[in-house]
Amino acid sequence: MDWLLPRLAAAAAATLVGAALGALAGWAFDSTWPWTVIGAALGATVSAFVDRLRGYRLMNWLRGAQEDAAPRGSGFWGEVGYRAERALRLRERQVEDERSQLRQFLAAIEASPNGVLLLGAVGQIVWCNSVAADHFGLQPGRDLQQRVTNLVRAPAFVSYLQAEAFDEPVTFNGPGGQSTLSVLVRPYGAGMKLVLSQDITERERTDAMRRDFVANVSHEIRTPLTVLAGFVETLAALPLTEVERNRVLAVMEQQTGRMQALVSDLLLLAQLEGSPRPGADRWVPVRALMQQAQAAAVPLSAGRHQFSFDGGDDAEIAGIVSELHSALGNLVTNAVRYTPDGGRVDVRWHWHADGSGELEVEDGGVGIAREHLPRLTERFYRVDGSRSRDTGGTGLGLAIVKHVVQRHGGEIDIQSELGKGSRFRLLFPAARVRRVAALAGDGAALRSAGVGATVD
Repeated sequence: MDWLLPRLAAAAAATLVGAALGALAGWAFDSTWPWTVIGAALGATVSAFVDRLRGYRLMNWLRGAQEDAAPRGSGFWGEVGYRAERALRLRERQVEDERSQLRQFLAAIEASPNGVLLLGAVGQIVWCNSVAADHFGLQPGRDLQQRVTNLVRAPAFVSYLQAEAFDEPVTFNGPGGQSTLSVLVRPYGAGMKLVLSQDITERERTDAMRRDFVANVSHEIRTPLTVLAGFVETLAALPLTEVERNRVLAVMEQQTGRMQALVSDLLLLAQLEGSPRPGADRWVPVRALMQQAQAAAVPLSAGRHQFSFDGGDDAEIAGIVSELHSALGNLVTNAVRYTPDGGRVDVRWHWHADGSGELEVEDGGVGIAREHLPRLTERFYRVDGSRSRDTGGTGLGLAIVKHVVQRHGGEIDIQSELGKGSRFRLLFPAARVRRVAALAGDGAALRSAGVGATVD
């Protein structure tokens, strides 16, 4: 009632003022009473008009965008305008705060490494982050409000949504079959669904490589063990002549050496993966590495191949000499093993214009088909398993080479073509190589490098 009494008082005052003015006018015409009534009516009318005008101004403000301040004034309509504007500004701040929180929440979801997809009650796409759009092959600007099963047609995913058994995630191939997705759905709200997706391609590949690694190691070790066990049983059960006994012992020695080489390579790989990156304070002469590789390759060839070792007299590589020797030695011995008699093996050092350098091993061997090149550095990967075992390899040599060159900041490049040989390049960055004066002789190079180990 606080707002009613002031309005009534204002109306009464306007009426009294009008009546008084009417009475004054009536005295001039010797007719006071009618003019008093007319004056009172006019005063009440003016008061009502002014009150209506102020109310109209407030209503006009409320109908608009309310960007300006509400009409100010004393009395009832001034108070209404002030309270309405304050309530409106308070609500705007609350809405803006909620929008800000929503933007931050969506930005956090957008930054998630996992895909997030919101589905409505009938399975339509309400919102998705960029990761989910990439996982499912969606375009958010075009595909919002579309049924997800019309766009993602993987049978496993469609069946998973229809069954509504969301206790476990479902796994299926992504668009184009180039990725593997793990998708988990969680219902919420009134029929809404939260779809979480994760790209597990790399994890699946790693698991597959781990399974293959265990299977390959088991197979590689079991084969010589089976041979050894058979010959041990033969030696124990049968009387053998001296010739037969020597033949059996030679085979046993060969299989034992094969297992030792395998275990040695496995230990070297484990050491390479678990050791810190080599520092850049110890420099290894490239020429010394070539000479040691040559010292191991020539006896292995037994005069069946031609060799060329060029360059490297003025080059040094920062790193661990045993690792670098193992990498180059593996490449050179592989070239000897897979190059037919009479073929050629070339080992070269090249400087690049940017200060980097490379060790190159090129052979005239049988070559490698293009489809095998990306997998050559995988553990135990063999282009021809029977031929690889005949040559005495463990299947770990190129994996060792890759780890060594990567630990020294470089990379390996393989080029090959069937029937035209292969070329293996170890590329070292400028920070890992330097030019020096040519070494005086082979002995000085070997002593400077500290090389004395055999090729793995």
